[in-house]
Amino acid sequence: MNVSRRHARVISTVAVGVGLAALAYAGIVVAQTMAESSAPMVHVDRHRPLVAGQKLGQIRIERIGLQASISEGERASVLRSGVGHLSDTPWIGQGGNVALAGHRDTVFRSLRRIQSGDVIEIATAERSVRYRVETTAVVPPGDLSVLEPSSRSTLTLITCYPFTFFGSAPDRFIVRAREITQSP
Repeated sequence: MNVSRRHARVISTVAVGVGLAALAYAGIVVAQTMAESSAPMVHVDRHRPLVAGQKLGQIRIERIGLQASISEGERASVLRSGVGHLSDTPWIGQGGNVALAGHRDTVFRSLRRIQSGDVIEIATAERSVRYRVETTAVVPPGDLSVLEPSSRSTLTLITCYPFTFFGSAPDRFIVRAREITQSP
């Protein structure tokens, strides 16, 4: 066997291995997301702190086909299987600026198609709240102004940017929305 054939065989074997590893990873992520979405939502008591990893609700943006579970915290295990509620911000029904984060290459991938006027629905065990997208922006990761308290019921979605960047993305994509309806 000549050297070029041997190299071709090694390269093709490595490529098949990488492809199988990628498929296995995608299968694990899908399985975790499905398991997380079937977990029951907890009833949130305003007088008790939220518990890291607890399933709090669901986010849905129909126009872009986004639907995912929301859990408390921004740990890697939470963000691997859904959307995380930033613990330093209020939760639905508490007023102010509710902030949610998700990975750009999994649950928040479709945010690249979001537009002003889109409706975001958050369903919890207690209520369903609808928000209308007002703005989107790209900010540096150190810009914490997007987390500042708000006198109105606001929803802030955060993910890394650009969406097609390979590796650790340099910026953050921000979606700001205002509450339009709430129902028990």
